[in-house]
Amino acid sequence: MEEAIQKADVLIEALHWIRRFRGTITVIKLGGSVMEDPASLVHLLLDVVFMETVGMHPVLVHGGGAAISRAMAEAGLESRFVEGRRYTDNAGLKIVEEVLAYQTNEQLAAKIEELGGRALPLNFRTTNVLRGEQLQLVDTQGEAVDLGHVGRVTEVDCQTIHQICDEGVVPVIPSMCLGGPGGKLNVNADTAATAVAQALEAEKLVFLSDVNGVRRSKDDPDSLLHSLTADRAREMIAGGAIEAGMIPKVEACLETLDKGVHKIHIIDGRLRHSLLLEIYTSKGVGTEIAQDGGLPA
Repeated sequence: MEEAIQKADVLIEALHWIRRFRGTITVIKLGGSVMEDPASLVHLLLDVVFMETVGMHPVLVHGGGAAISRAMAEAGLESRFVEGRRYTDNAGLKIVEEVLAYQTNEQLAAKIEELGGRALPLNFRTTNVLRGEQLQLVDTQGEAVDLGHVGRVTEVDCQTIHQICDEGVVPVIPSMCLGGPGGKLNVNADTAATAVAQALEAEKLVFLSDVNGVRRSKDDPDSLLHSLTADRAREMIAGGAIEAGMIPKVEACLETLDKGVHKIHIIDGRLRHSLLLEIYTSKGVGTEIAQDGGLPA
């Protein structure tokens, strides 16, 4: 009986957040080790189905780096990264399109359907919702950096995404876009998710990471900061408390807050049901970042 009462208490706690976020959009960036662990992926997609069932509008934006690297190796092609982005030549683009935009994208949508939800893969042979331009970078000497068919998102078909969400269907979007001389471009999944969240003016943007969030001490999981204001995050970057690979992710979060997204979450996607625990409990399991005044007291 006590266990049953505890379960009821959890549902009552979730009720407040379910009512608060009903009808709002949450963009979820899926990638990394979560996609390589079948059990973690199933739990994550079950969370997405739950969110849609209780009236939220989850929008899934995904990468597929490990699967792309495997496919390139099988084709005898070397994976090369420049400035943290996969160099994508003509041969590489074909593999990225096949593995990311078709195989992975359609498998994710099919898995959501298998778990009892409704999902629509939005790729080049169904409905493309991302357009962009070739990414132009320069190195420390001011020289142009050749990334091949790599781009950034400049336009999001918000009308189509809203329509799909309103029909109770989860949009599943691969991190590729139309545009550039070659017609199609490979896009970093973090930046694609950021662009989608900004365009939709989403309530939340969730980054699934391999760590549990922003920490006071990067090697100590118990030093997790459950909430963080934008100003405090900038102070931690300047002071060196946030460092290495977490810096670009947090900087992307801050830019996204400035563009109208209300809250950003960084959570460990490998933790069972981390998405539900972060959104539907008062404490959460990751780091919530918001503008000053946007966090609960």
